Amino acid sequence: MVKAVLFDIDGVLCIRDRLIEGAPEAFERIKKHFRVALVTNTTRVSSRTTFTRLRSLGFKVEEEELYTALRVSRIFLSKNSASAFILATDEVMEEFRGLEVYPLKYVLVADAYKSFTYENLNTAFRLLLEGKELLVSAPNRYFMDTDGKLSLDAGPFCKALEYASGKSARVLGKPSEDFFRIVLEKLDVSSEEALMVGDDIEYDVLGAQRLGMKGCLVKTGKFRPEDLTKGKPDFLIDSVRDLPRLLGL
Repeated sequence: MVKAVLFDIDGVLCIRDRLIEGAPEAFERIKKHFRVALVTNTTRVSSRTTFTRLRSLGFKVEEEELYTALRVSRIFLSKNSASAFILATDEVMEEFRGLEVYPLKYVLVADAYKSFTYENLNTAFRLLLEGKELLVSAPNRYFMDTDGKLSLDAGPFCKALEYASGKSARVLGKPSEDFFRIVLEKLDVSSEEALMVGDDIEYDVLGAQRLGMKGCLVKTGKFRPEDLTKGKPDFLIDSVRDLPRLLGL
């Protein structure tokens, strides 16, 4: 029995600043009957900025219902009483304030944008050689930027550090088990009681299914018919506005 619904954001509820038709109404209706979480691998801007954008688009979401890869990364570091050398934008660095009281155990890669300098990458590389472990908030290769063109995400920079150091990064964002386990723990539900709704067959649906969750794929956002050759979602719907009907509402 489904008790909680996890929503990917971009491609499911909106496409950048354009709403998916009927998304706010569907979200509000589902929220009345289920525990909800909004999940995203966006790491260039802070969780607060993502929250503000959702509210401005008309979603009646609370800050504690938003689980970005950044928020989950902070939870992971806090649970492990650890700090990290973090490759991130200045805005995002504020999200990790207070963790510096813990021992430095990790190098954490987020989408640092213009902070992906030689100096910062080389500092990260040297720390890895000294024994620190490598984490990546989200391993995405690229994303659709505000100009409508693809831009490099954090994944390629993480791969460079893996290649140089010989270490493998632990992924903290989707589709990792770490990410989904932390969200489910906060929602206080088991994997069998949760449904993940996304437009990415690999990062959303298959990632959730590996942990025992149900996966619902929407035909909006980055969905392409050939995605169905990569795996089988438990449910396939045209849009998130069809989700209340699927859930019997």
